[in-house]
Amino acid sequence: MPMTAYPRRVRIVEVGPRDGLQNEPEIVPIETKLTLIEQLADAGLPAIEVGAFVRPDRVPQMADTEEVIGRLRPRNDVTYIALVPNRRGLERAVASGIRTIAVFTAASEAFAQANIGMGIDASLTAFREVAAAARADGLGVRGYISTAWWCPYAGRTDPKMVRRVAHELLALGCDDVDVADTVGAATPAEVSGTLEMLLQDVPTGRLAVHFHDTRGTALANVLASMALGITTIDASAGGLGGCPFAPGALGNGAVRGADVVTTGNLATEDLLFMLHGMGIETGVDLEAVSAASGRLASALGRPLPSRYLRAGPLRLRGGTPRSS
Repeated sequence: MPMTAYPRRVRIVEVGPRDGLQNEPEIVPIETKLTLIEQLADAGLPAIEVGAFVRPDRVPQMADTEEVIGRLRPRNDVTYIALVPNRRGLERAVASGIRTIAVFTAASEAFAQANIGMGIDASLTAFREVAAAARADGLGVRGYISTAWWCPYAGRTDPKMVRRVAHELLALGCDDVDVADTVGAATPAEVSGTLEMLLQDVPTGRLAVHFHDTRGTALANVLASMALGITTIDASAGGLGGCPFAPGALGNGAVRGADVVTTGNLATEDLLFMLHGMGIETGVDLEAVSAASGRLASALGRPLPSRYLRAGPLRLRGGTPRSS
């Protein structure tokens, strides 16, 4: 496919501080989280998920989200995002001062029940109230659709259901809809098929994609998405994370140890290396992101999955590195 088919600029939404860290078995100190977020913001990432207003007994790692947000340095050039599951979560979000929230449902009934404890229709009804209240408070709203291609419980997801849920999320007030390959099983042909259906009546600017690299197809799926005009892509510093409620999303190495490297979210470094090598602008400093991930790996005491992080900048003959 000719390079002219791809967009000239891509917006990366960094999800590592939330979607990445939420799976950590040991509670990550708040200072480590704050350092990571500030370094990622300094690297030029325009949007960063910083936490979730969920029940601490369900996701203990996110119990300090209020404090994280309260201690972040205000920035005009970075959008901080936090997940909100219900009206109570929204009240906490508003009190924290966050200006953009995300609501999350699924395109699979079985996964919705397992992940958020209610069916798709019930979740949309609940989020309609949340989104309306958020809008009234002047907050931005992002909508997530989990299991947009495959469900760990029900198998292949019907693209028509993805389209239906996307329309519902847009109708209730979401600025954009993020479709996610939650278990990292989608292939480029499947990605193209679902996105082509969505793009029949949803503008490209209101769609985002979120790929897991569990089976090694994340970057290929990004290319398939960009070929259709998608310009907003989620990624996680160091390749941290995956969904704790989706069997298979983390790969077979889900039990972590000092020498275990699991695959989950698409690594921000890997995405940046590919995009910059293609001449696609991001406004993000690859080496600054790599440094932030490297410091996080040291804090966690284990290597992270990012291939770029492990390999480092490409050193050409004569010693000149290529990192962007």
